Amino acid sequence: MESFFSRSTSVVAKLSFLALWIVFLISSSSFTCTEAYDALDPEGNITMKWDVMSWTPDGYVAVVTMFNFQKYRHIQSPGWTLGWKWAKKEVIWSMVGAQTTEQGDCSKYKGNIPHCCKKDPTVVDLLPGTPYNQQIANCCKGGVMNSWVQDPATAASSFQISVGAAGTTNKTVRVPRNFTLMGPGPGYTCGPAKIVRPTKFVTTDTRRTTQAMMTWNITCTYSQFLAQRTPTCCVSLSSFYNETIVGCPTCACGCQNNRTESGACLDPDTPHLASVVSPPTKKGVILPPLVQCTRHMCPIRVHWHVKQNYKEYWRVKITITNFNYRLNYTQWNLVAQHPNLDNITQIFSFNYKSLTPYAGLNDTAMLWGVKFYNDFLSEAGPLGNVQSEILFRKDLSTFTFEKGWAFPRRIYFNGDNCVMPPPDSYPFLPNGAFRPKFSFIAAVILPVLVFFFFSA
Repeated sequence: MESFFSRSTSVVAKLSFLALWIVFLISSSSFTCTEAYDALDPEGNITMKWDVMSWTPDGYVAVVTMFNFQKYRHIQSPGWTLGWKWAKKEVIWSMVGAQTTEQGDCSKYKGNIPHCCKKDPTVVDLLPGTPYNQQIANCCKGGVMNSWVQDPATAASSFQISVGAAGTTNKTVRVPRNFTLMGPGPGYTCGPAKIVRPTKFVTTDTRRTTQAMMTWNITCTYSQFLAQRTPTCCVSLSSFYNETIVGCPTCACGCQNNRTESGACLDPDTPHLASVVSPPTKKGVILPPLVQCTRHMCPIRVHWHVKQNYKEYWRVKITITNFNYRLNYTQWNLVAQHPNLDNITQIFSFNYKSLTPYAGLNDTAMLWGVKFYNDFLSEAGPLGNVQSEILFRKDLSTFTFEKGWAFPRRIYFNGDNCVMPPPDSYPFLPNGAFRPKFSFIAAVILPVLVFFFFSA
């Protein structure tokens, strides 16, 4: 009998362990998928189009174009880095509009030396000011690509490549494998190259159409979780009707030590601050964030202040502060979700465009700086902030200052989801200030009274 119970206990223990393990695996996989999926831009991606334009004696000449179809996520300086692995023993004879970072071993070639002989080349964009004979359309911007909504005219990047030791017909050419895209850091995952219908081109006089010999596409999607395990921004709140300022959550972007090591924070009163902030380094190298020591430890803080209340309108002030000593944010953008964003009357000193991620629901807006005025968010310091105000028209059927309605539901900065304060900490109306105290007193005193009543 005892052996039976022991066996039963062993079986139950094993089943419990198996159930816990299954739950862990499911939760882990669902967490990764959730972080990789962007509900506000579900179809956003970077699509690369590889067009074979002509054949050469030992290969082909192609034009590679990257299109940033992401609504609000852009690639900023030092720009994109593209890599792949050749299917055979291909080499790159020449490039226009871009270059590889390494030549590789080309010792077997006599006379003409290829531009790159590596099996897995790494390509970067050329810088502005490149001579015109080394340029093609949409090149030479230092790898910077704007988001599709912010500026579609600069949301593409191209280069021309001459490939040798490759096939010279549609049946003998092999597409490259293992595409990688850094923009400029990690976060993008690229799928396999897929052969599609050849791209068609219309001449400038619109009277003739030509087409590529062969075309394949590569799609790359972004995951904030893969880009950085800790958040990059947080949100603080305040209002005219309450003196409480709700700051960013403590250690919202991870807790760090007050040291000058990689990933540490820095006190703004540190002597010789400039020498610590800008150590000698190679151009184009991505340095880890060096943030100002704060309670939240985030490179970016977005502050939403409910400023004024009028009869038919209400006003909000938004301030974006940069706490990163090592990075200037060029062409930054902010995405906010709030039910009253469908009825904006006026925005001061920011550009604005409504986003509709869900059919029939207009509660999302994209904001960005005015060119040559405040589209440049300077590094941490006295100039490291930009601000604007938004005037909303009230919808009397939905408008209220109660229960945190006046504050945003979600904030994105440069495409990354910012950490919000917990909802129960939002500034409340003065006429509801005593409700929590009454509930607390009742919760404490009532059990005591009941105890003495039944004891008597």
